[in-house]
Amino acid sequence: MNNMIQDMIDWIEEHLFEGFSLDKFGAAMGYSSYYCSFKFHQLTGVSIKRYMALRRLYLAALSLIETDDKMIDIAIKHGYSSQEAFSRAFKEMFGVSPHTYRLYPKPLQSYVKLTMNNRKGFYMMDISQKLAITDLQHRIHTHFDHDVLHILNGQLMYEEFSSQQLMGKSDYVPFNEAMCVHQTVETIFSDTFNQVRAQGHQVSLAEYENITLAPLQQTLFSKQYRCIVLWFGEDMFCQINLLTLLAYLEQIAFEGTIYYHAVQEQSYDVHETEIHLGYYRVIYEAVLLNRSLPAIDMMPVMYQGIKLFLTLFQNDNEMTKYIQSHHHLPQQELVSNLLRLFPQYGLGDTQHIALIEATIKRRS
Repeated sequence: MNNMIQDMIDWIEEHLFEGFSLDKFGAAMGYSSYYCSFKFHQLTGVSIKRYMALRRLYLAALSLIETDDKMIDIAIKHGYSSQEAFSRAFKEMFGVSPHTYRLYPKPLQSYVKLTMNNRKGFYMMDISQKLAITDLQHRIHTHFDHDVLHILNGQLMYEEFSSQQLMGKSDYVPFNEAMCVHQTVETIFSDTFNQVRAQGHQVSLAEYENITLAPLQQTLFSKQYRCIVLWFGEDMFCQINLLTLLAYLEQIAFEGTIYYHAVQEQSYDVHETEIHLGYYRVIYEAVLLNRSLPAIDMMPVMYQGIKLFLTLFQNDNEMTKYIQSHHHLPQQELVSNLLRLFPQYGLGDTQHIALIEATIKRRS
């Protein structure tokens, strides 16, 4: 079955920018158009129409920054009937207009071609070989020869950086949290915040302090830094963590330089963006406390992450729909499928299991 779906994906990719006909698609695959549409959605978790829209917009975004083509030419080339239609779709997806993105390109969430191959185990980054960080290291340490802190999303990346001294002799610290799940409060890392987060994770306050706070005590909480570098992926999980840290830096009125190093999982590329504080606490409160999308310009990748975060609270989001239609599968197989089909959320096994159990409970 996976081979059949991969054939469908390959055909769609070859005809991505043409006028799509479901009947023509079905004829090429040798099945009815209804069967093709149903099976594609059932096994990939996304409709053919949605998949094509995501791919077209992502590739169009690349064209905006990699070519000097006119906007109308990019729109037509990527399957849009007009520049206006392209602009509306682009703004809806990335939170900025194509014109603004071309002038001020910032990280956005990648949407690469789907593959139905078996997942290659848990995601491991061979940073020493795959991250092109030499230039970044030189540039940062040319301007900041000391007092630099690198905050890394999770223990795995932290251990790679600190053990191999990948960014020189700077300070390294992991951010061991999952801010996209459970409740939070306005004042980040306050006593109330710590208690609420510990309760949400179902651990004692002492355990929470040991896992999340202890790594930060000797660095972020106690030292003065001229530069902070935030190493986070582009998925929803990472973006909500990133938002929380930026809101905290505003909370403490941090006055140094901040860089966001966006790590792209598929290619292992790293893109550097300088961050200017000023509105992240407002975004944090709107999103994590009020569950609403603020009308504030932000990086496309954060805008995308926030929109995905807000869909988690809808009973009929794309992941719960997939779970409902595959509830008969063994839990571990269902978790593996969710990890492979919905990498843009960045959820781990624990979060997926909780989502599966909640979805099946509502269904029964």
